Amino acid sequence: MTGFRAWRRERPLVGGILLALAGVEMFFSGQLDLGNIHISMGFEGFQATVIPALLAVLGILAIVTPSQHLFYGIFALVLAVYSLVGVNLGGFLLGMLLGAVGGVLVVAWRARAAAPEESAESARSAEPAAETARVAAPTGQPAHRAEHGAVVHAEAVDYATLKARAEARRRGAGTSSPKRAPGEPRPFVAGRS
Repeated sequence: MTGFRAWRRERPLVGGILLALAGVEMFFSGQLDLGNIHISMGFEGFQATVIPALLAVLGILAIVTPSQHLFYGIFALVLAVYSLVGVNLGGFLLGMLLGAVGGVLVVAWRARAAAPEESAESARSAEPAAETARVAAPTGQPAHRAEHGAVVHAEAVDYATLKARAEARRRGAGTSSPKRAPGEPRPFVAGRS
């Protein structure tokens, strides 16, 4: 695996780039000169500079410090939606859409685990099928967890068997508690007298 791919897996790169592009697009849409007409006015002119700059900074921060991606993404979503009012209809809707999609991608991003090495992959595929069948077979015993951590055991039991098991538990039979030595006090169990 190349160095760039490994670096890219550790951060919300696409969402951060879209946020930065949204900021750039909004900034240039707020600095328009249409012949003799210059689009900028009072406080809105200030917003047309600050909101795009914040979106661009949030995109860069999401890439540089991915551990805070949730905060950056939510803040960018709020700014992108507010840009509809504050920045020429959100950069003529294009900047707002780029910011909203980028913010969603930054919020939804999860770090991927490193791709397994080929030797580990071949060792895993060479695992005997009998082992898999043993773990997955319903034996009436609790299932052991497979290497990947998922429980792969299910058991269908009829009502009579369930009732018999409950009755055996109530009588104390079938418990897996260790035997006490003669004269050893009985351990305290809540609800038992």
